[in-house]
Amino acid sequence: MFQRFNLLPTVSAEENIRLAHEIAATGKPFDEKLLDSLSELLGIRGRLGHRPNELSGGEQQRVAIARALITRPAIVLADEPTGNLDTKNSDAVLGMLRESSRELNQTVLMITHNPEAAQIAHRTLNMRDGQMLNAEQMAGYVAP
Repeated sequence: MFQRFNLLPTVSAEENIRLAHEIAATGKPFDEKLLDSLSELLGIRGRLGHRPNELSGGEQQRVAIARALITRPAIVLADEPTGNLDTKNSDAVLGMLRESSRELNQTVLMITHNPEAAQIAHRTLNMRDGQMLNAEQMAGYVAP
């Protein structure tokens, strides 16, 4: 999942989601039940026929999340998944990531500068200038 949604503008939300399955080329049939479940969980069921420019930023992000989850990856990489969202949509996306992790038994690796987003994690690792920080270093760190 990218900070910018990277949705194809000329196809519908549903087609953007289905495209991930086609690219993955798993040989397995498309999981219609998973699409239904994800679209319900993400609150985009009624928006699947719309193109990205007809969706709000939050809806576009949730389509991008569905696209990332439709292939049932073991690990979901999320780069600042709430970086372009307002508080309401950020909370919804974070809740959905937590729920999908539980429901689909997936690991979510999220990179974020937002301490509120990091709070949903079971485990956090902190870095500064490309180096991991231990608890002692974190205790002494004062943000600029």
